Amino acid sequence: MLSVFRRLIRSKFGALIAILFLGVIAAAFILGDISSGGFGGVTGNRETVAKVGGARLTLSEVQDRAQRVFENARRSDPGLQISAFFAQGGVQQIYDQMVGALTLKEYAKDQGIHISKRLVDAQIAQIPAFQDAAGNFSQDNFRQLLLRERITEQALRDDISREILQKQMMAPLGLGVKLSDSLALPYASLLLEARQGTIAAIPAVAFLDEKDPTDAQLADYYKRNADRFTIPEQRKIRYAVIDGERFAQAAQPTDAEIAAYYNQNKAAYAAKQTRSFEQLILPTQAAAQAIADQVKGGKSLAAAAQGAGLSASTLTEQSKQALAGATSAAIADAAFAAKQGELVGPQRGTLGWVILRVTGIQETPARALAAVRGEIVTTLRAQKEKQLLTDFTGKIEDQIADGGSFEEVVKDNGLALEVTPPLLAAGRQVENVAYQPTADVKALLAPVFAMSQDDDAQLVPIVADKRYAIAAPAEIIAAAPPPLSKVKAAVVAQYKLNQGNLKAKALAEQIQAKVAKGTKMADAIAAAGVKLPAPQVLGGRRADILRSGQRPPAEVAMLFQMAANSVKTLPIGNDRGYFVVQLNAIKRGDAGGDKALLEQVRTQLGEVVGQEYGQQFERAVEKELNVKRTADAAARVQGALTAANGSGQ
Repeated sequence: MLSVFRRLIRSKFGALIAILFLGVIAAAFILGDISSGGFGGVTGNRETVAKVGGARLTLSEVQDRAQRVFENARRSDPGLQISAFFAQGGVQQIYDQMVGALTLKEYAKDQGIHISKRLVDAQIAQIPAFQDAAGNFSQDNFRQLLLRERITEQALRDDISREILQKQMMAPLGLGVKLSDSLALPYASLLLEARQGTIAAIPAVAFLDEKDPTDAQLADYYKRNADRFTIPEQRKIRYAVIDGERFAQAAQPTDAEIAAYYNQNKAAYAAKQTRSFEQLILPTQAAAQAIADQVKGGKSLAAAAQGAGLSASTLTEQSKQALAGATSAAIADAAFAAKQGELVGPQRGTLGWVILRVTGIQETPARALAAVRGEIVTTLRAQKEKQLLTDFTGKIEDQIADGGSFEEVVKDNGLALEVTPPLLAAGRQVENVAYQPTADVKALLAPVFAMSQDDDAQLVPIVADKRYAIAAPAEIIAAAPPPLSKVKAAVVAQYKLNQGNLKAKALAEQIQAKVAKGTKMADAIAAAGVKLPAPQVLGGRRADILRSGQRPPAEVAMLFQMAANSVKTLPIGNDRGYFVVQLNAIKRGDAGGDKALLEQVRTQLGEVVGQEYGQQFERAVEKELNVKRTADAAARVQGALTAANGSGQ
């Protein structure tokens, strides 16, 4: 809530939000954002763009990092274009972060601060991507993922060392920040402030021209607004499915295998007895004996326990071994020797003195091989299918690792090659809105869209241990606007809307000027000469509008950025028209009596102040070490990334 709040009131802390957000992206997927030492590089340009003592940062390192962060961000937002990434200041912030990390590393070296190998090992072991199904560190997973991501182990260790170093040096700077009431109260009171205003919409559709633009006008508009019509990157996916069903015949168990499995698991098929009990555990032998005497005198165990302020528990279908593990071998022996309804105990168990009453005896007869043959066949067939599939996919992975091409691997292993039409990252097809990807294709989208054209094919699990696919990009179609002829109708409609938007803007400015001079909003709207929606009176308390972290409508948020009795215009967005916003009233808030809100704001502001302390420390260290930066580094990286990704991608 407070981050949006800070944006609305334009405080000095607001500038931190984007930086912190980008930092989260950069750190959230460590395998996807490692420094270029192990990533190979996009350009290989070793030109220095920052120098700290004897250490330096190269243009290719910044470009590699920015490319990686962009790719990771696009995994969660497939429609993200590189131009939007630039507009958010992504490259500049990455450059600043990398310079800051290099600076702190050199400063730590000067101060004799060292990150031990053991500490780095501990951090690596905690990364989920390197863990097996049981949550333990897997050396195989570690090696395979480093290989797949083209990262050297040393590059990973260096990056983790820098991350730990930054935490150790920066975190203490924000500890113990305690802001006074005089600083926190104004911010808290702003949350309780209420505002009311009159808002009029001037829609662009009110000014649409029925006449179509000329070809020259349309071509010029399309050229100037190509980004609006850019189709995100599309890919054709080539793949071949490997299903465990292909091994169904080979996995059929023989009579000998069935008999061997039965003999190995005879205990599971032998006759067995389980029992159910009422149980009561007491801390002393005397208390337990008193309850036992009452039961022997005719009371139920439940009633006797209730009389003592206790309750008996129920044990259902316990084996002798299970009961012995929960109590003791002696108690289990006695319990399984007793008859139905008999009382056992009190006897000393692991948790106290145990009393049991036998409430049920369940006898399971032995099962002959013929009776369980079907379930044994199912079990063995599944095991053999899994093993055959594992062996087969392992052979394919080895063949790929040895340099086998996609076509060779598919042909040599008798697989069926399939190729999808051009797809967006979400699985949609641009020219066929009815297209729905199959379950197999859906599983391949994320891994294939993360691959480069020249990457080796990957083995992708579709259903673990049952169905896999070998997959790779067949064709990568860079993000680009389509030919005008293909989208002419849409461009004509957008052109008309754009022209209507320009007229809406002009009228909105005229209405703004009239209202600013004292004309009522409703009267100004009525005199516009165009049929427009009636103005609305909106507003509320800032805290209510920002509740649950939801972003308020822009026209309502505008009320909290305006001076008293002022009038402003605001674009609706996407050429849909303009708002005219008049602030009518401000009711000041006072959080002096709301201790909970005051404390919440104090805590959140304290965190931001602590982060600002860290930034100021970084700047001071940069000055102390005389860090040299290249002024146009971010701009040059943006140019290189634009060339590498396409202007709209």
